[in-house]
Amino acid sequence: MHEGEALTRPDQTTILTRGVVRLFIELGLSPLLEFKLANGRRVDVAGLDSKGRLTVAEVKSCRADFECDGKWTDYLGFCDYFYFAVDPGFPLALLPASEGLILADAYGAMVNRPAQERVMVAARRKAVTLRFARQAARRACAE
Repeated sequence: MHEGEALTRPDQTTILTRGVVRLFIELGLSPLLEFKLANGRRVDVAGLDSKGRLTVAEVKSCRADFECDGKWTDYLGFCDYFYFAVDPGFPLALLPASEGLILADAYGAMVNRPAQERVMVAARRKAVTLRFARQAARRACAE
């Protein structure tokens, strides 16, 4: 990539994801990229805290990325906290005000609006935590 060249959507997503991962680590979360849920959906970044609470960030690289993707509501039953993660230049009025908001770049991120707490029932929490652990372990062995 050369100076002045526009970023592709995948490049922008990678940059934003890097910032979100750095934020999750700062917040004491253990992040996992592309975490596959039991409903078959795959979240961009999931983070597990020391109490077993799961935070999810759905990275949106541009307006078109948000407008063509309505599956984010399928994640809500599988996490305790949900955030959209976007570039500071993203048109924020498009995003639902009821959900958390992270502003990110390649170097880090910040919570702009806190996420509402959604408490998972115990059986689902156990299943999600085991799924998270198994996916993380498989990836660790593949490295």
